[in-house]
Amino acid sequence: MKKLILGSSILAFAAGMALADGHSVVRMGTEGAYPPYNFINDNGEVDGFERELGDELCKRAELTCEWVTNEWDSIIPNLVSGNYDTIIAGMSITPEREEVLDFTQNYTQPDPSAYLALDGASVDFTGGVIAAQANTIQASYVAESGATLVEFASPDETVAAVRNGEADAVLADRAFLDPVAAENADLSFVGEDVLIGGGIGLGLRESDGELRAKFDAAIQSMKDDGSLNALIVKWEVGATF
Repeated sequence: MKKLILGSSILAFAAGMALADGHSVVRMGTEGAYPPYNFINDNGEVDGFERELGDELCKRAELTCEWVTNEWDSIIPNLVSGNYDTIIAGMSITPEREEVLDFTQNYTQPDPSAYLALDGASVDFTGGVIAAQANTIQASYVAESGATLVEFASPDETVAAVRNGEADAVLADRAFLDPVAAENADLSFVGEDVLIGGGIGLGLRESDGELRAKFDAAIQSMKDDGSLNALIVKWEVGATF
């Protein structure tokens, strides 16, 4: 999701060695602001599809997980710097990110992205003003479409931009926008959904091949026994495998 700034390679190497030496505590980095994938519940705890998924993956991989929240715009640099060990934050697998990170296999299919606008509005998707969260696949898509891109740090700000007239529409994951549209009569979907990216996976440092293999095996086991599809249906985050 972000422009990548490399952090301390020494810290990253040390974090990778900790796992190789048998350290089993894994810090799971997430945003905590992108429901239903991840959010902070009324008890102040990380919740959502990725919290439930991550806990199950750690159980199957025989790892102890600790959850860490980090703002989206620095989530990749802080992984590389060693502030946590994974990114599990609705991050789509893209070639640009794979230049800096390793990813597990995807744990969701590519989720449709959708445009949300004021009810009854006419939107020019190639010549208008479209909002997106900064450093996301949606922001890249808008920038390449010919439309004027306005970026915001958080997903909630993109919706607010439509309401206050800064943007004609917002482009985001449909799973995020569905409840927004359902709860706000002044907003509605416009145009066609688009498929972007290769699905969502866990991001890890390139030095942490052992950890990636553990999570890959855990994801595959959930695919094989149907439990991953059950979570996808429960949290309504896209198509099943």
